[in-house]
Amino acid sequence: MTLPDVEWRHRAGLVRLAEVLGAREGTARFVGGAVRDTLLGVAVSDIDIATRHAPEQVLELLRAAEIRAVPTGIEHGTVTAVLESGPVEVTTLRRDVSTDGRRATVAFTDDWREDAARRDFTMNALYADPLSGEIFDYFGGLADLGRRHVRFIGDPYRRIAEDHLRILRFFRFLARFGDTPDPEGIEACTARAKDLMALSRERIADELLKLLVARDAVAVVKLMVERGIFEPVLPEITAEGAARLEALAAREAGTGTPPHAIRRLAAVLPLEPGVAESVGARLKLSNAQRKRLESATQPVGSEGARALGYRIGVEQAIDRYLLSAGPVEAAVAELTGWRPPALPLSGGALVARGLSKGPEVARALRQVEDRWLAEGFPDAARAEAIADEVVAQALRSAR
Repeated sequence: MTLPDVEWRHRAGLVRLAEVLGAREGTARFVGGAVRDTLLGVAVSDIDIATRHAPEQVLELLRAAEIRAVPTGIEHGTVTAVLESGPVEVTTLRRDVSTDGRRATVAFTDDWREDAARRDFTMNALYADPLSGEIFDYFGGLADLGRRHVRFIGDPYRRIAEDHLRILRFFRFLARFGDTPDPEGIEACTARAKDLMALSRERIADELLKLLVARDAVAVVKLMVERGIFEPVLPEITAEGAARLEALAAREAGTGTPPHAIRRLAAVLPLEPGVAESVGARLKLSNAQRKRLESATQPVGSEGARALGYRIGVEQAIDRYLLSAGPVEAAVAELTGWRPPALPLSGGALVARGLSKGPEVARALRQVEDRWLAEGFPDAARAEAIADEVVAQALRSAR
């Protein structure tokens, strides 16, 4: 079997890079996601090349060929080649010397099968010759890929003991690519779920957010809840949360709204006060992610859709509507693609009308804005008229 001759294989500089690394002599091959996704007909974003050359030799070869080389993870054998068409990770063939569930000590090798054996799933251990496209499969990955079967290479318990994150990766790959779960993999992940407690919360968050927007996230999250996978690290995610995720996914599909990981995380969490804030902090989400997560769990309120979008942002308003209990189609349609206008006057315009700078102006400006929103964002002339009325009232009240 050969790799289809797809567009990414003709990226500027890629063939030359492969030749510099010895593709004609069999010392460099495409590996992992690019091969897997191409065979599945999925768009490829990242390209990885595995090579028999030691990392220092890779650096020398690239520099001699005047290809920019960045030693991004050289202690683990990874050098990034920066091409005009984008970066390509080049990694020396490796074998694990020791592992502790979070990190591995590796040694370099020239054995392709040994390198494949340390990878997690059979569908991720496929290699392809960069020039001929010939596929190399050491553990039945092609057959598993053909039936969308996510399967650990070797003993699942041992693979999880090597890297506990593989529990979450198993379910993410199942949600993204799988049709039928591998029984041995499911049992191993269930039995070793408490191993997740040893992982950094950043790594957990990264996998979880990717999982939540995968093709079959709803069914897989339900399975993970049933199997108690979340309990050690995110006990807040229960069957009720899985049901809310299912409802949200249906609303996203019904309104043509692309799924968003933070919105979906909000769906699986209880609606109790403080939960979103607590989980966002525990997962060490960015400030922007925490703000969006906490906002998504708030009620829609009585304002119109665009008034809410103006106040909190369009995306955050869409989040709230999609997570609410009432009809949402009209509100989401109003917000989709809409850009909130700016209030066509400032506090200076109120000072010019006779108000004193400070709290008085701020209070009056809020009143103007509230009426402008309630009237549906009228033009500048109407905004000026509203300002005249608000200032006149404020001046009368001050007498």
